[in-house]
Amino acid sequence: MSTDPLAPLLDLPGVAAAAESARDALSAVHRHPANLRGWDKTATEASWRAGRSSAAIDGGSVELRRDGDYDDPILAGAMRVAQALDGDSLDSLTTVFRRAPAQAFARLHMLAATGLVDDPDDLGRPRTGADVASRLDLLGQLITGATSAPAPVLAAIVHGELLAMEAFPTANGIVARAASRLVSTATGLDPHNLGVPEVTWLKRVADYRVLAQGFATGSERALAEWIVFCCEALEAGATEARSIADAARAG
Repeated sequence: MSTDPLAPLLDLPGVAAAAESARDALSAVHRHPANLRGWDKTATEASWRAGRSSAAIDGGSVELRRDGDYDDPILAGAMRVAQALDGDSLDSLTTVFRRAPAQAFARLHMLAATGLVDDPDDLGRPRTGADVASRLDLLGQLITGATSAPAPVLAAIVHGELLAMEAFPTANGIVARAASRLVSTATGLDPHNLGVPEVTWLKRVADYRVLAQGFATGSERALAEWIVFCCEALEAGATEARSIADAARAG
């Protein structure tokens, strides 16, 4: 009998196949000619698209300014997170995430929530009470090696759990989606963060919200639907990445 807490999820309808399709799609886009040497440029474009989409999912502005000056605090936070998930900053944050996930979550919240909280002391500090601490600890164990589940499945679980527990006073959506991206980099699923699953989550935002609420119930059917949905977004995000790479090669 397996002691891997996520092992039973692979037997749920559609999960294993969806995870494999997501993995294959992301692997293929990393072999795109534009990404073999110029991935740093395509990754930066992907991070900008991801940040903008993530902000819009939570009701933020879609007015993107590359000078880094934003009137909307949701968009400003999402773009600070996007910058942290790109280039040398990504390498540093991924290293922290692999050994101390809670520290990475706190860092993401500090970036995302500046300008959204009344008390600066709330930045990076999880809510107290309920079972937030124990659930964050469990996520940390999964991220640091307590599961051998495919990376797309782990990314979906981390994403869904952070949404469900609302670990922080605000900006939980941006933190959850960023944490999902960190799973992809830390596991080697998408080491350069070329994929942009946020575009699909925004296009299907009604499904995103309903399925996230279902995930929070813990039912097997809802878990399967959420994981498959997230895997589909990863696969579509690879298509988005290919469009970025095609444009870079053409330019």
